[in-house]
Amino acid sequence: MAEHDKSGHDHATGANARRITIALVLTGTFLIAEVVGGLMFNSLALLSDAAHMFTDVVALSIALVAIKIGQKPADDRRTFGYRRFEVLAAAVNAVLLFAVAFYVLFEGVKRFFDPEPVQSVGMLIVAGAGLAINLISMRILAPNKDRSLNVKGAYLEVWADMLGSLGVIGAAVAMMLTGWTWIDPVVAIAIGFWVLPRTWVLLRNTLQILLEGAPSRIAVSQLRASINQIEGVVSAHDLHVWVTGADEPAASVHLVLEPRADAEKVRGLVIDLLKRGFGVNHVTVQTEADGDDASSLHA
Repeated sequence: MAEHDKSGHDHATGANARRITIALVLTGTFLIAEVVGGLMFNSLALLSDAAHMFTDVVALSIALVAIKIGQKPADDRRTFGYRRFEVLAAAVNAVLLFAVAFYVLFEGVKRFFDPEPVQSVGMLIVAGAGLAINLISMRILAPNKDRSLNVKGAYLEVWADMLGSLGVIGAAVAMMLTGWTWIDPVVAIAIGFWVLPRTWVLLRNTLQILLEGAPSRIAVSQLRASINQIEGVVSAHDLHVWVTGADEPAASVHLVLEPRADAEKVRGLVIDLLKRGFGVNHVTVQTEADGDDASSLHA
């Protein structure tokens, strides 16, 4: 029976929490300045960037709380523990991004037909400072973004803000050169359309986990075929692959064995296949020969 490396998992979780905390402090500090700047300079593009910055603060806060709750040990009512709370947090972040994107689209269309004066110089200064904050936060979150959906959701929020800041800077420069105020809502609308498909990808991934779907990197048909090729296996039934948390795949399978097969040896081979070949470290294997009662081994 294999033992899960809890200390390594705790270390990774602690690193995620530290990175998110730093990004939260940076983003939260700048949010106030960006809101004030957007109101002072009457820039919808800047306010849309501030709205995204606000969702960053909310998303990072939720992510941090989710990590803390996810560290709670399993109990009799939550036998898998609380790791899936991080997935719920990522789903909430995606919904927030959807709401902000649709709001910006609505306001952008309205202002496009009814342009308002914009102070492009002040808009440029604030957007430039926002870009710097975004780049720092992205660098902090980037190392762990592919190891946790929670961190990936926070990273995507900041990444969207970074592109938003670039768009605002471009709009400010263009308005300074041409005086065309309609550029401001056009950039805001473009930011909204850019964010929507990427937000959908995040939401789709979180729903896949909440619906106990198999991780995208694991081809279940290939896994089933590999198990059936193991010596002593007649057939594999009730094969399930899912994710208990944002980065913890698990699997269970029922095997029918040949009458003379060594059940312990076959179970060990299946567990080794799942771990080494497919990266699944939490495995339950149940076996039986024709006419025998089932027995199981968990790793």
